[in-house]
Amino acid sequence: MASYVDPRVPGPVIELGPGTGPVTDALVRRGVAQDRLVLVEFNPDFCKLLKRRFPRATIVQGDAYDIREALGGVLREPAAATVSSLPLFTKPMGKRLDLLETAQSAMRPSAPFIQFTYAVVAPMPARSKNYTATCSNRVWLNLPPARVWVYRRPA
Repeated sequence: MASYVDPRVPGPVIELGPGTGPVTDALVRRGVAQDRLVLVEFNPDFCKLLKRRFPRATIVQGDAYDIREALGGVLREPAAATVSSLPLFTKPMGKRLDLLETAQSAMRPSAPFIQFTYAVVAPMPARSKNYTATCSNRVWLNLPPARVWVYRRPA
């Protein structure tokens, strides 16, 4: 997932549902400075752990499905990317599309919204006039096998 984030593009990198931080760690190893990371996590215990592991990151305890509220006043410039580990299939399609649209409005044009899934189908429609969608090959070494979808709003 981190490989889809270009650390040279300025602006914050938003991570939705970082949990204990494995993707966050990969972003840092990729070259994204901790002080650029904005981590939105619902679980207060995970927030405490994230603060210890990534002390220079901005940790927001909140509902990532309501990122407008969670990020209110946090972003000072358009984000370079959004990385999501949220279980999108637990939400209705309208809520998923609203999340994508809200995230895209907080990012630079053409910035990636990166989402992984274990499902065989895309978490959001692969065809739309509002965004482009691409996906990785299935990662068979992951258990269960997963794939990464990248959604971009045209510039």
